[in-house]
Amino acid sequence: MKTVRLDKFLSENTALSRSQIRTAVKRGEVSVNEKVIYDFSLKISPDEDSVCLNGEIINNKKFIYLLLNKPSGILTASRDKSRETVLDLVPEEFKHYDLFAVGRLDKDTTGLLLITNDGDYAHRVISPKSNVEKDYIATVDGTPQKNAVSVLAEGVTLADGTVCRPAKLEFLKDDTVRVTITEGKYHQVKRLLGFVGLGVKTLHRERIGSLCLPDNLKAGSITEINSDTAMLVFK
Repeated sequence: MKTVRLDKFLSENTALSRSQIRTAVKRGEVSVNEKVIYDFSLKISPDEDSVCLNGEIINNKKFIYLLLNKPSGILTASRDKSRETVLDLVPEEFKHYDLFAVGRLDKDTTGLLLITNDGDYAHRVISPKSNVEKDYIATVDGTPQKNAVSVLAEGVTLADGTVCRPAKLEFLKDDTVRVTITEGKYHQVKRLLGFVGLGVKTLHRERIGSLCLPDNLKAGSITEINSDTAMLVFK
């Protein structure tokens, strides 16, 4: 049976600092199995013991999965000294987790971005071996090649030698297209569209696998999803 110190468990599963947790314990605000505990060094079993803080059950969350509607102008990075990053948008209640973005979106690209502390999950999502489809909506200008759809469907080699897997191209309007890819190379969607004669004005990711960006999630907002929802990217 795995055990952990009570203060460590609370620091990993709440937004409180260690000093705040110890103060709460000393005040009698923490109970284990309905018994008030005043010893913050008490060893507990996260899988078997019920821990409450001010009457609220604290669940043992090993992994966190967040869904962000990324706005334009925000860097997909863990930290930056002078510019705002996607992790700066994470609500305070999640900031004590060691979070990172799953893959990346360019600074001017908007839409669906996953944030987690589950490294294995992130690797599976971004690995080309997983064959996870990502849908992007682009507003474009220029005149496309007549065979643009078939060219991208066969896979292309860009001018610098970058080999891109087959991609789906669908024309939604004269100036709007949907691009579906199963990998995430540098500026890939923009470069693929440029390869067939289209310039990209705006780019928005709306889907990863079967996980879609919620219609009611505003730009810059984050919502927590459970593991079952997170796994929709593989379906």
